[in-house]
Amino acid sequence: MKKKYLYCFYASLVFLLRSVTSQAQDFTLEAVRSYPFPSGLTASAPGSRIAWVFDEQGKRNVCVAEGPSFEPRKLTEYYLDEGQEITSLSLSADGKWVVYVRGGEHGAIWDEGETVNPTSDPVPPKVQVWSMPFSGGEPILIGEGDDPAISPKSDRVAFIRNGQVWEAPLDGATEAKKLFTTRGTSSSLEWSPDGKALAFVSSRGGHAFIGVYTDSKTPLNWIAPSFHRDRSPRWSPDGKRIVFVRTPGTGGAPETYLEMHHRPWAIWTADVASGKASQLWQAPETLAGSVPNTHGGINLHWAAEDHIVFLSYHDGWPHLYSLPASGGKPLLLTKGEFMAEHIHLSQDRKWLLFSANTGPDKADIDRRHVARVPVDKAEMEVLTPGKGLEWSPVLTGDGKTVALITATAQRPPLPSVMAFRKGYIQVLAEKHIPASFPQKQLVTPQQVTYKAPDGVTIHAQLFQPKGGAAKKPAIVYVHGGPSRQMLLGWHYSDYYANAYAMNQYLASLGFVVLSVNYRLGIGYGHAFHHPEKAGLTGASEYQNIRAAATWLAAQPQVDADRIGVYGGSYGGYLTALALGRDSDLFAAGVDIHGMSDRTAGRTTDLVAPDRYERAPDAALASKVMWESSPASSVSTWRSPVLLIHGDDDRNVSFSNSVDLVRRLEAKGVPFETLVLVDDTHHWMTFSNVLKVGNATAAFFQRKLLKKEPGKR
Repeated sequence: MKKKYLYCFYASLVFLLRSVTSQAQDFTLEAVRSYPFPSGLTASAPGSRIAWVFDEQGKRNVCVAEGPSFEPRKLTEYYLDEGQEITSLSLSADGKWVVYVRGGEHGAIWDEGETVNPTSDPVPPKVQVWSMPFSGGEPILIGEGDDPAISPKSDRVAFIRNGQVWEAPLDGATEAKKLFTTRGTSSSLEWSPDGKALAFVSSRGGHAFIGVYTDSKTPLNWIAPSFHRDRSPRWSPDGKRIVFVRTPGTGGAPETYLEMHHRPWAIWTADVASGKASQLWQAPETLAGSVPNTHGGINLHWAAEDHIVFLSYHDGWPHLYSLPASGGKPLLLTKGEFMAEHIHLSQDRKWLLFSANTGPDKADIDRRHVARVPVDKAEMEVLTPGKGLEWSPVLTGDGKTVALITATAQRPPLPSVMAFRKGYIQVLAEKHIPASFPQKQLVTPQQVTYKAPDGVTIHAQLFQPKGGAAKKPAIVYVHGGPSRQMLLGWHYSDYYANAYAMNQYLASLGFVVLSVNYRLGIGYGHAFHHPEKAGLTGASEYQNIRAAATWLAAQPQVDADRIGVYGGSYGGYLTALALGRDSDLFAAGVDIHGMSDRTAGRTTDLVAPDRYERAPDAALASKVMWESSPASSVSTWRSPVLLIHGDDDRNVSFSNSVDLVRRLEAKGVPFETLVLVDDTHHWMTFSNVLKVGNATAAFFQRKLLKKEPGKR
């Protein structure tokens, strides 16, 4: 009788699970994740030619189009899900050549230019520079390397191989050759306007120089060498001067670790012929005046009318400024409480195009819209107001058309074009959206705000499932970064577009999902982006995650006993903190390549540096760092967890999950694991994207969708 009872119970449980799922689920993860994702949008200097990279279920290819029709055309023919990304896409100055890099993992913190082999091929692929005629044809292998820069003469391309500068003709007529040999690691290649000289950065440990190469018979010209780190060289339109950024070199007395400090930077200009340089502008010596770390950093350009344009955070928001090359006070070009991202200088150097989280709708702080501003006047204009999302604008060489990427809450990102003014947006390549993609079944996330315990306002997006039980399980999604911002629609990053698709899928399964923009993220000003006692100095951002669960528990449609949490990278770290510190609030979680013991590899320089001096607060800092780590909270961890990690992760070492598994085993905490052999932090193959997503959803279905008798 006991066996019969158990059989009937499990049969009923399976029936109920299937019933609940069938009421809510309208599509599979494979369907919602089938969308194409565009990136690397670029335009040629003359005419109306544009190019972008399309990732279609792991098959990455270069696509091109040309005005006035802008009919998309696939240029390359890579038809396998091999995990080889395409980056550094560019068009030659005459618009006749396309150059790109295939291979590597350029979202990595280390080894970004090293081979990626997620399919475990016996002969790993290489990271290589390729060229192709815009008109079509076979790809031409330029050589192993990365970071290509096409000459303004459209005849050759320089690139980096093993930290040195190489060059080859675009048509592949001869093999690539090393241009010169120099100490240090070379990067940031910038051709002079006439194509006769090449500026570069030579990094040499605690300092960095800017050099200029002319030809094989002329010694390298070092621009105002000093004891600093120089970077971001940009030529003047006449090719006679260079503007660059100068920051301090390594050294000096150790600073306190637990306090924030100003990180100084300044803009310098130099005469190339003489090498004589002078400081043009220095950032204010405030925390907000530190080196900006939003998209593109300082975004330095030499613009028309002899103006220098750049981005700075010193008024509390990442804004664009303009400064005469002769000196003076910078002009604030983009005034208001919003940030500027994806900044592009037009070919005539007269306009800055960018995306910003601003517009006429108060919810626009959680969106992106395309804007423009003259380089010498504070006359900014939002070109794409509305409830959609738009980013990565570039102006075609003829100055008539803006190419951009657009999306909505339902329609995934696609390349688009519009006239260089407000008006109609023509969406390109819609036929690339598969028929199975459930566009009409996706929910529109709602903007919500709530207060953290210390009074800080937190923005989040709420995904409400359709139908189902009156009391639903809920999940808190925690983004990574942490310098990121989730949006009210599809995201401009492929990693977070994947997360958006996952949140939509979880909602379709019957979960209420709250995607949290916790402090340390971008989009809400400097104080929010750089809060006190955050990260390794106290993890103050965690209170935003705990408050999210508290907010959800108070909602009438949520079952407070069935709240889960998941996230990747920094989001995985905060997921582990949530489960370790608050298993009473979080019933289950999925930690995707998160950090465990954050003191590992970090305390030596604090408490026992290879020098007499050490940070004044070294001992306390080590203690706080440990207490900010999930490993320190395993003793109070009870909720089940799924741990997912790729063992070629180049952002968060695989050893973090190895460490956490050992600790959870010793404590008897229930856990499951999924290891992606040879894949990296960003799931380079589509098959692994699906494997991770389906495992995450199945775990939450088992743990939260239906409560087991006797369980909380």
